[in-house]
Amino acid sequence: MPPDLEFENKARREGYHCIAGVDEAGRGPLAGPVVAAAVVFPGIPPVQGLNDSKKLTEPRREALYEALIGSAEVSWAVGVIGPPEIDRINILQATRRAMEIALSALDPPPDLALLDGLPFREFAFPHRAIVRGDARSLSIAAASIIAKVTRDRLMRRMNGEFPGYGFDRNKGYGTAEHLDALRRIGPCPAHRRSFSPVAQASLPGLG
Repeated sequence: MPPDLEFENKARREGYHCIAGVDEAGRGPLAGPVVAAAVVFPGIPPVQGLNDSKKLTEPRREALYEALIGSAEVSWAVGVIGPPEIDRINILQATRRAMEIALSALDPPPDLALLDGLPFREFAFPHRAIVRGDARSLSIAAASIIAKVTRDRLMRRMNGEFPGYGFDRNKGYGTAEHLDALRRIGPCPAHRRSFSPVAQASLPGLG
């Protein structure tokens, strides 16, 4: 079943007015930022074909991204947390912070956030967590597309700054190509030093 507006409509019946879908991209990679996006639809989404970004081809994601950000009916924002902050506060807290940044940038601010995944113990906005939300909620699916495309574009830019790791292909994930580069040339400023393979590659004699 494709995502729909069941969760958004239920929240509206309960009295919520501005409901944002929120998702992130980049929790698992060894390099690059974690990116969160928040999306609010005024009613029926003006963009058709939305789905969990992982179920879409890259060209389809790019096309839907352009349609979403180009629509005057869609309110959206992103939050980006880079590797130094991820290392400082850990990836879970960095994900939470990226989501809060995205939500805070929306105008008007939402009175309810629908999050993909599990709830946070502390969060700056009223929220409901939906397991597999990016495949069940249209606003979360839209957020997953914006977060994924935004991060992929950042990683392609990082590939130009830090060549040799294949960031344009692996997007910072621990592929064989990426791990081999870590062993040969060691980490770069785009890497998350607190993540085990990167930390190991930083040890003397293992770079």
